[in-house]
Amino acid sequence: MASLMENLIDVLNKEISEYEVLLALSRRKTPVIIQRELDALQKITDDEQMAVAGINHLDKQREEITKDIANVLNKDVNKLTISELIRLMSPRPEEAKELAKVHDRLKSVVGDLKIVNKQNEELLKNSLEMVEFELNLLQATKAAPETANYNKGAYSSGDTYGYSTGGFDAKQ
Repeated sequence: MASLMENLIDVLNKEISEYEVLLALSRRKTPVIIQRELDALQKITDDEQMAVAGINHLDKQREEITKDIANVLNKDVNKLTISELIRLMSPRPEEAKELAKVHDRLKSVVGDLKIVNKQNEELLKNSLEMVEFELNLLQATKAAPETANYNKGAYSSGDTYGYSTGGFDAKQ
């Protein structure tokens, strides 16, 4: 049982490290979103995918170790949480203390990650709204009314306010 606990604590520490990498990437992403640096955002997103793949791999290891611990303790693996495991390990205070410490660190890092991701989500929403606003503004200027100028034959010769060209002007 002691080696299973050591393995669990080791895997949880590795998961914490991966979550810390993910947190650092999310924090780097914030100014990139603000400055609209799409290439940098793509690179960070790729790096995040690598970190998530590492977390998923470690998560599977943690699940296997948890199954083994549940078998040794004769507990239902679906109901065995880290908090419950800490409580069950009270006769072994050293292991319980170490597991509690790792659990608290994991909760803290994941909590920080949620906060930063929520902030980035709001920034992305705002950026999308700004792009939509700019597109609507561009379309509105292209659909501007004509002036009421008529020629001798009573045909409108009025100019359009705003852009009169139908395509994208790369010089602007």
